[in-house]
Amino acid sequence: MDTNKIAALKALGFLVRKHREKLHISQEELATRSNLDRTYISGIERGVRNPSLTALLSLAGGLEVNLSSLLEGIESKIKSQNDEN
Repeated sequence: MDTNKIAALKALGFLVRKHREKLHISQEELATRSNLDRTYISGIERGVRNPSLTALLSLAGGLEVNLSSLLEGIESKIKSQNDEN
């Protein structure tokens, strides 16, 4: 997979984890709130899953934010991921 895609998925995972930890909830709780599987949440947070738009909307709802808030700052996080590699 191309390094930009890998960086984007890792950046998304970082943001999802950040929002989840801000709510002090587990991956399992987020999965329940989002109607997604806990292992899928784990894969997203690790940057190994590429969620669909509908999955992102479900995640945002489970995190009690809108989609734009969930993705806020993703470009700078992708850049920092690329700079690390």
